[in-house]
Amino acid sequence: MSATTGETSQTLDRGLTVLSLLAGSSDGLTAAELAAELSTARAVVYRLLRTLEAHRLVGRVGSRYVLGIGIAELASRLRPRLQATALPILRRLSEETGSTALLSVADGDQALVLLAEEPPQSTLHLAVREGARHPLAVGADGVAILSGRPAQPGEGPDVALARRQGYAFSVGALTPGALGVAAPIRTSDWATASIGVVRLGVELDGDALPEAVTAAADEAVRRLKGVFGDAALTP
Repeated sequence: MSATTGETSQTLDRGLTVLSLLAGSSDGLTAAELAAELSTARAVVYRLLRTLEAHRLVGRVGSRYVLGIGIAELASRLRPRLQATALPILRRLSEETGSTALLSVADGDQALVLLAEEPPQSTLHLAVREGARHPLAVGADGVAILSGRPAQPGEGPDVALARRQGYAFSVGALTPGALGVAAPIRTSDWATASIGVVRLGVELDGDALPEAVTAAADEAVRRLKGVFGDAALTP
């Protein structure tokens, strides 16, 4: 359980910890496993789970508990503000790099391109359709989102590499001859969004592109926390 200062609600803290533990487990957890993680009685955990189930924040598959559909519904309400907050950052990133800048969000096991900004002074660039989808594990934007989450069994080496270096890159993953670079928007330990760029070419050409992308992601975190507080984009 994370350390806190000042007066807090122990019950709420435990409930949020349950959600965090379930978010980090692809197969869900049993009540006994949650009780062991929380170092508390199983009866307490059952009361927490029943409350979270009533709000559709937790679901059950057999004896195992998983995140519920209510999490996705809450996240969907953040998207309009996320778009308004991220748009100026994307425009500046696109101008700075001469690339198409993207804001992508996780939608289940897919990456959804929420916003795309094309460079205003470039005649040769990649056009990306807003609303386009692809598997999270394919493409720099999705890999970046996965890298902003706790390590999972069976994850690809590109995700582990992105987690170590702070950004993901891909070559020709979605479009032949295209380079993608993206960084997770880390407002919690379970990333749900990334900022990145795509451009023609297969070489990073030094650190300038990754540095620009990670700086944009860091700015997005600061702005989102300014709008939403510490709960920004937290599932």
